[in-house]
Amino acid sequence: MASLLLFLLVSASLLPQLSNSESDSYISATISTKGLSFAKDLIISQAVDSFVPIRIPDIKKSVRIPLVGEVHMTVSNVTIEAVNVSASDSTAAAGESGIVIVASGASAKLSLKWSYWYDSWFVTVSDEGIASVQVEGMELGLTVGMKNENGALKTFVSESGCYINDLDITMDGGASWFYQIFVDGFQDHIKASVESAITGKITEGAEKLDSLLQSLPKEVNLDDVAFMNVTFVNDPLFKNSAVEFNINGLFVSSERADLHNDHKILAENSVFLSEGSKMLWISLDEAVFNSASDVLFQAGMMHWVVNTVPEQFFLNTKTWRFLIPKLYKKYPNEDMALNISVTSSPLVKIGVGNIGATVNSDMLINVLDGNQTVPVACIAVEATVSGSVGVEGNKIVAKSELDDFSLALKWSNIGNFRMSLIRGAVRIFLKSICIPYLNSYLRHGIPLPIIHGFTLEDAYILMPNSRVIVGADVTYNRSIAAPQIRSFVYSSNY
Repeated sequence: MASLLLFLLVSASLLPQLSNSESDSYISATISTKGLSFAKDLIISQAVDSFVPIRIPDIKKSVRIPLVGEVHMTVSNVTIEAVNVSASDSTAAAGESGIVIVASGASAKLSLKWSYWYDSWFVTVSDEGIASVQVEGMELGLTVGMKNENGALKTFVSESGCYINDLDITMDGGASWFYQIFVDGFQDHIKASVESAITGKITEGAEKLDSLLQSLPKEVNLDDVAFMNVTFVNDPLFKNSAVEFNINGLFVSSERADLHNDHKILAENSVFLSEGSKMLWISLDEAVFNSASDVLFQAGMMHWVVNTVPEQFFLNTKTWRFLIPKLYKKYPNEDMALNISVTSSPLVKIGVGNIGATVNSDMLINVLDGNQTVPVACIAVEATVSGSVGVEGNKIVAKSELDDFSLALKWSNIGNFRMSLIRGAVRIFLKSICIPYLNSYLRHGIPLPIIHGFTLEDAYILMPNSRVIVGADVTYNRSIAAPQIRSFVYSSNY
């Protein structure tokens, strides 16, 4: 049951060990009451069988019986063979100081060996046999606290316990007079031992979360040049039966370039929709998108040479003879190439219900004169684009469209020419070539911090001012996620 926390740390699948100074949060994730319930049911279905067997220390006891004398009794090989927990009789919720997990109406089955001996008139009388114990009405409880410790998530058990309401002992063999003596002598001891063993099992499993978390990914790669910094920021928030995590969330150069941004998510702006219909809510500040843009720009990824297009005649001076006469006059019927270089990091802005960006670039017109590439003019292009965002798998993807643009001649080796004359041709180029090229990259998406093996399902997007909020249910791939859960559970066995 302690491994329930494995899923509850869904946004914490990415653990931080980066030595940066950022203390701001740009992504927050809230696991709702529905999400906690899903996690509980999932873990119970996968983990209960791995909970056993549990060995309990031997118990010895001596009692004095009239006409018999002192009888020495031993219970050995006590093993909890099965524990049954009903998902419908268990709950998981965020309390004031941590995640509270309670399972009621659980049952367990034990096996053991019994033996006794006593002296009678110079003769030692002894007997032995086996017994089974059925435990009913067992209640299990666990409260796990979490705190941020140097950017990593530290978990600790603040409370744990097990209470057994009733147990029934069935003995195989032994004299009839011995049965009630055995039950009276060992029932409370067996009950206390089982309660202690299961409590220890729960606590041990929960405490092993620390080592498990340290083995999880420490960053999320965007591509070869950038990754998402997923250091935790501040302690998790427990409120209204849900839990919220904040992480840095900015993209960083693979060369660990420093990023500086004055904006951050404040506590009052964090997403909290725990009573909604979705299991998980993830809020991304526009700074996340701008950090990805900045890293890719700094890495020189925003440069594009266009020398092949579907309508190849577009890249020939003959097509431009009426738009830029001097170009055709100096280089008649020559092929062309366009070098597009973004001149500053595109600025992403998120408004209520919309997202857009401003892209400043230089469009260098080259003529392919024989074996030479001759630069003839450079035009500054400022384009504004808007778009829509969605969720595919565990990524946020986008699609853009051109809103407007402006042109300015920066320099020319063929004399001045009017921007108004080429505006129509540039619009066609931007809409039919540049925007589809941009969308091919946007389809790759930005990864969301989700544990491997789990997938967002039935997601939808909300866009308040400056943020994108993803609301989604969660499903899991049994062939991927279940082994991870089981491996953690087995690692907690004695």
